[in-house]
Amino acid sequence: MEIRQIEGGVTAAKGFEAAAAAAEIKYKNRTDMALVYSTSPCAAAGTFTTNVVKAAPVKWDMEIVKNQPCVRAIVVNSGIANACTGQEGYDYCLETAKAAAEALNIPEMSVLVGSTGVIGMQLPIDRIKNGVKMLAAARSSSLESGTDAAKAIMTTDTVKKEIAVSFELGGKTVTMGGMCKGSGMIHPNMCTMLGYVTTDAAISRKMLQKALSADIKDTFNMISVDGDTSTNDTVLLLANGQAGNTEITEENEDYRTFCKALNTVNTYLARKMAGDGEGATALFTVKVTGAETKEQAVTLSKSVITSSLTKAAIFGHDANWGRILCAMGYSGAQFDPEKVDITFESSAGKLKIVENGVALDYSEEEATKILSQEEVIVIADVKMGEATATAWGCDLTFDYVKINADYRS
Repeated sequence: MEIRQIEGGVTAAKGFEAAAAAAEIKYKNRTDMALVYSTSPCAAAGTFTTNVVKAAPVKWDMEIVKNQPCVRAIVVNSGIANACTGQEGYDYCLETAKAAAEALNIPEMSVLVGSTGVIGMQLPIDRIKNGVKMLAAARSSSLESGTDAAKAIMTTDTVKKEIAVSFELGGKTVTMGGMCKGSGMIHPNMCTMLGYVTTDAAISRKMLQKALSADIKDTFNMISVDGDTSTNDTVLLLANGQAGNTEITEENEDYRTFCKALNTVNTYLARKMAGDGEGATALFTVKVTGAETKEQAVTLSKSVITSSLTKAAIFGHDANWGRILCAMGYSGAQFDPEKVDITFESSAGKLKIVENGVALDYSEEEATKILSQEEVIVIADVKMGEATATAWGCDLTFDYVKINADYRS
């Protein structure tokens, strides 16, 4: 089944509207609140941070997704994370939901909330409530409003991140769109990572959650910018059924097509996030092949992607393959280092530099050229089986330290 990328983001699917507002939560002269709204009730699914320190919006959303039959809206602010804010912070989630319920004429328990930014500060709730009113008045189904929402949730991100795809379920055209933000404190385990996906597919809550939970493992959970798992990591998936397809209630062909579309959306957003890591100059992709199990391949690829020394070498366009093998060696996964092949690849070419654990006679000049592109790929073949895994990250630059040294100021 063909999955076609189309224009747009969270408003591409039928029945979804969005808006952005400048509420001056922390930033001046830019939008900092976003709304995603469905004209009809949605089945909702979510995955959340595994950090023991969970932000108030995460706790709120976990309750709503688990216990409420449907969702109508998501309200997000950037600038302040509403994390480590105690009961007051949680109460502000309720106040935000109440304000949205009143402005949109929907039940307050059908409102999800999201926050991203500085940890430990209380939200200026009056500005939040005022922002909600502005969002409700400005909401639109236009593709531009979806883009505006994607821009409003940015913090240290340098580009907005959105995608939409079209596919068929049972002869009906179905659309799925998504947006996310994340640039630093990115090492999801379900960054500060927020992801929102909307679809007009008809699918049960149970199957929606099953699809999202399964796909997260190969997409958002396979990226890392700095190894820090945020207090606010959240991915929400809403389905309002307006495409009119027969509701997916079991693992059939339509479900598999739906999962393929979801993987397309989430992979795109995850790669965009990894490549936009704070201060990054390159998307760093690690593919482990020939692994004995998928778990082994995941462990090895993520160990390389999070290695500060390897990331620094990528920034310096240095083919320091010893750092890659070293990171694999301390991952906890068992393999024979004397069987490993390592290859560098990019738009400038492909070059095997290690065979059976020993360096080949390769050109450093050619290696540097390959490592100087916008995406650098490392392929590590451990020659133990057929399992593979791909992880995405970025290089480690001077600017990463600068950005995070004065993030609160």
